[in-house]
Amino acid sequence: MGPIETPIKKLLIRLTRTRLVKSVLAEGADLSAFRRRPDLRVVSGVTAIAFSYVISWPLIAFLGIAAVHYGNAAIVVVGGPVAYGLSHLVFLLGMYLAGAKYSRIFLRWAVIQCITRLMARYRLPLPTPSLPDVAVVACHDEQGGHHGADSTLPTPCLDNRRSGSQNGHHGKG
Repeated sequence: MGPIETPIKKLLIRLTRTRLVKSVLAEGADLSAFRRRPDLRVVSGVTAIAFSYVISWPLIAFLGIAAVHYGNAAIVVVGGPVAYGLSHLVFLLGMYLAGAKYSRIFLRWAVIQCITRLMARYRLPLPTPSLPDVAVVACHDEQGGHHGADSTLPTPCLDNRRSGSQNGHHGKG
């Protein structure tokens, strides 16, 4: 084991304890949304995002070349930040149009891929996928009340939430 592996292993173990990684491992990720044809709004959003990359650094480089050619540094000093700010605005417009749906789907898939590959590379066991908060939700009906005869008694779900349901104890015992 190298000196750098220990901190990486510790970081991986900490990452697998986060809510995002736990929920992604428990629920999985499905890329089937990418098989359907996207609507015009999503296509225009992705196009705007791609265009924002074209107008950022290439435009700033062009302004730099123009500043050198004309011997006027003000071209790049003023135009560079304006072009960069414009590219950010176009990027934000693209993100707004494309929406978070595809980003969320892809992020969940990427988390699963990264965690499973890194855990395999460092020979660490994958955590068992579980949703500890499901037990808390299952003990409540739709109005927020508790199931059971006497709602004044503490339920295992409430005790589980207080004691930190991260430890896998679900109120048994």
